[in-house]
Amino acid sequence: MIPLKDNIPTRHLPVVTWCIIGINAYVFLKSFLLGPWASQRVILYYGLIPCGLTGNCEVIGRAFSGEVTILTSMFVHGGFFHFAGNMLYLWIFGNNVEDSMGKVRFAVFYLLCGLAAALAQTVVNPASRIPMVGASGAISGVLGAYLLLFPDARVLTLIPLGFFTQLVEIPALIVLGFWILVQLFNGLLTFDFAGGGVAWFAHIGGFFGGMALIGLFKQRYVPWGWNRRRWHA
Repeated sequence: MIPLKDNIPTRHLPVVTWCIIGINAYVFLKSFLLGPWASQRVILYYGLIPCGLTGNCEVIGRAFSGEVTILTSMFVHGGFFHFAGNMLYLWIFGNNVEDSMGKVRFAVFYLLCGLAAALAQTVVNPASRIPMVGASGAISGVLGAYLLLFPDARVLTLIPLGFFTQLVEIPALIVLGFWILVQLFNGLLTFDFAGGGVAWFAHIGGFFGGMALIGLFKQRYVPWGWNRRRWHA
């Protein structure tokens, strides 16, 4: 399932969401224009290496400490589809979550979700030497918050059916519920796998981190389960 847009309007321009997308786009394009060899160096330089964070290995030749790469890794992507998929989800779901919190709170919330994601992946695989990059963990937190705030929202979704595709409006509860089930399933399958690939537990940690933090960051006037009908009340 590929979500395309939701049916929840916003009251304010999602400036922080746009800025995050803009920074990610700038970093991706600059890395891409440097060429494939330099792009790999960018990943090694700015990515989060779990064993360097836990002290299980020594990472040399980088200007930043392991703690700082928790932040820098959120803005580096391993390829076009990695970048495009993350930005699509942030574009669809980030504006409403930002609207429910306000700009400053949302910026802090986003970074904390990224932190939760990085720590979750590091706890599961503390000896890994594979750099972890991408905004997926932080965006997963946005998805967790959206699920609690807008469970009755409907998401226009593209569903591939072999050689054909179909557009269907699906409740956000199903779209995001299915998404986190996929992360949990794949996380359990790869729990003991130390190689590269998708950092499933970063997604899981970010998602549940976002759900845990939403009560602290949403504006007081925003009710739980905020949906389209309540918006127009």
